[in-house]
Amino acid sequence: MKRIVFTILLSLCATLMFAQGGGASVDGIVAVIGKEIIMQSDLEKHYLDYTAQFKTVEDPMETKCYILETLVFNKLMVNQAELDSIEVTDEEVDYSVNARMSYFLQQVGGNEKYIEEYFHKPMAEIKKDLKEMMYEQALIEHVQSKITGDITVTPSEVKQFASKLSPDSMPVVPTAYQFGEIVKIPPVSEEEVESVKQRLNDYRERVLRGEKFSMLARLYSDDPGSASKGGDLGFVERGTMVPEFEAAAFNLKTGEISQVIKTTYGYHIIQMIERRGESVHVAHILIQPKPSTDEQVRAITYLDSVRAIILNEKLGIAEAAKRFSEAPTKNGGGLAVNPYTSSNSFDRQTLDEATYAALNKLIPGEYSECLPFVNDDGIMAYRLIYLKEKIAEHKANIVEDYDMIKNAALEEKKYDALQKWVVDKVKVTSIKLNDHYRDCEFVTKWQIP
Repeated sequence: MKRIVFTILLSLCATLMFAQGGGASVDGIVAVIGKEIIMQSDLEKHYLDYTAQFKTVEDPMETKCYILETLVFNKLMVNQAELDSIEVTDEEVDYSVNARMSYFLQQVGGNEKYIEEYFHKPMAEIKKDLKEMMYEQALIEHVQSKITGDITVTPSEVKQFASKLSPDSMPVVPTAYQFGEIVKIPPVSEEEVESVKQRLNDYRERVLRGEKFSMLARLYSDDPGSASKGGDLGFVERGTMVPEFEAAAFNLKTGEISQVIKTTYGYHIIQMIERRGESVHVAHILIQPKPSTDEQVRAITYLDSVRAIILNEKLGIAEAAKRFSEAPTKNGGGLAVNPYTSSNSFDRQTLDEATYAALNKLIPGEYSECLPFVNDDGIMAYRLIYLKEKIAEHKANIVEDYDMIKNAALEEKKYDALQKWVVDKVKVTSIKLNDHYRDCEFVTKWQIP
């Protein structure tokens, strides 16, 4: 079913292609929505962005009509924001700009030159364009929130929504697993901790004597995400890092290297590359203390004995986890939590290879043998895995996939509310389209005769 694709603005905002210079300027008014104006040049720039993303366009005019409808929708929202005197703070806009710029920089290894060359503009101009975009996007989000923020769906509405769906339209839900875990973390000796601190201090001294921080990070850092990039974390916002790391990072001056700091992930030294207000561009070297072989053997022996107790006493995962596990889930039933969905359900895409292989060997109600793994903090540990449930790949249904269908029903209800709002606003808003686009097959009738 064709709809106003109001979310395309977010897609278009994902790049700054529309803000590039170059090419002949094509201008003229395409649409007027209240006090808001859409210029031909605006439409052409968004069209360039669209073609850059999707590569091929079968019908250029149809595509421009599609984009224009989205722009009209968004300008209607902006016009309403002005009528409602909605305010967007500089802090809100700056946060969005910094987050988006951090994302851009991470994609190009933190090198601003690549971004400037791509957009053919200095960074100051790029940020200015981005700030204008983020301001308008914030206005739109505020208006949409006023329209749909309080919308909920009842169980009867979910059931009614599901009954309208044909079996062919139901998505295929991949095989899902719910599993529990009983975790043992081998302790790390004080000697190992002191050894790690000494190594990091040695690396710090080597950098101060002239060696490259990035080279040492590539050779020695235990952070798999940044080691290959020379420890570079790109720009990160205040409030997005663990407290100890953030406090140390924001106290550094450009080029300075921190003392050794401890976080839940291990021990670090941090290099300040650049600071911009409430965001910092930093690199780090992380070393995680490792338990001794003897402590690892003790952890394995402990879990082997725990498994024997569980099987002998026929314990369920909740009781077993409460008695024996060191995982954060021990008092919450022992079930692993999917960090991507905050649910207890995992599919193939959200499981690491070792866990997936272990689960596929179990039948519901079985416990695995002791298995090594790395926990969410990057700490070496061991665990027993309990397979609670395995739901085979299937067409979505309201019994097994209630939350998924509930979310779909909620989105449709929000969409219907937005549609009704648009229809009502068109009746009381002055909207004029250029004759060249009057024959577009819009979803909404934007002009009232």
